[in-house]
Amino acid sequence: MFGYYILIGAIALVSWLVSRTLKKKFEKYSKIQLRNGMSGAEIAEKMLADHGISDVEVISTPGQLTDHYNPKNKTVNLSESVYNQRNAAAAAVAAHECGHAVQHAQAYEWLKMRSALVPVVSVTSGMSQWVVIGGLMLGAAAGLGIGYWVALAGLAMMGFATLFSFITLPVEYDASNRALAWLKNKNMVSQEEYVGSEDALKWAARTYLVAAIGALASLLYWALQVFGGNRD
Repeated sequence: MFGYYILIGAIALVSWLVSRTLKKKFEKYSKIQLRNGMSGAEIAEKMLADHGISDVEVISTPGQLTDHYNPKNKTVNLSESVYNQRNAAAAAVAAHECGHAVQHAQAYEWLKMRSALVPVVSVTSGMSQWVVIGGLMLGAAAGLGIGYWVALAGLAMMGFATLFSFITLPVEYDASNRALAWLKNKNMVSQEEYVGSEDALKWAARTYLVAAIGALASLLYWALQVFGGNRD
């Protein structure tokens, strides 16, 4: 168990460093004002229009870095700073979230798979570790009866969460690529603004990468606890 705490601590540290760097990047690029004078909301609305999407609404949502696309009600939700601001960071985030709307409109396969897993992961992710621990307490590591099967059920739940994390990676990277391509091809940003937008989205993507690695590491650790002691 001590090894698990070391593992989780190391991943948490890396995650904190990446998140801290991301916030600094956004602060930096928030100071680069767009030459076209458009707000994040206006950037989003134009990108949707340029892709022929008319059934998605761009709305403001409270908080910081709370930006997301909701496929259920077809809304691009931009945090207040992104929605109202007119800088490179706001342009990057707004275009990225619209990238998800474009994925949805074009039935992007990775997004479809991710959406299909949402109901499962929302139910199982919070309890998976406790199910595995419960199985171990019932004798799973020794291959004893019901404990073993309980632990396997917990690992399966954890496996879905890990799969979800890795499927999220191409979804996020593709949305960023779509955003950057549109910003560049439509001449929405200057070279300096583009570099800032690209760097901000790169660090945002790394938060998902760290989360995926953490999920895999956790799954492998608990799998080792269950199967490692089950030897003849």
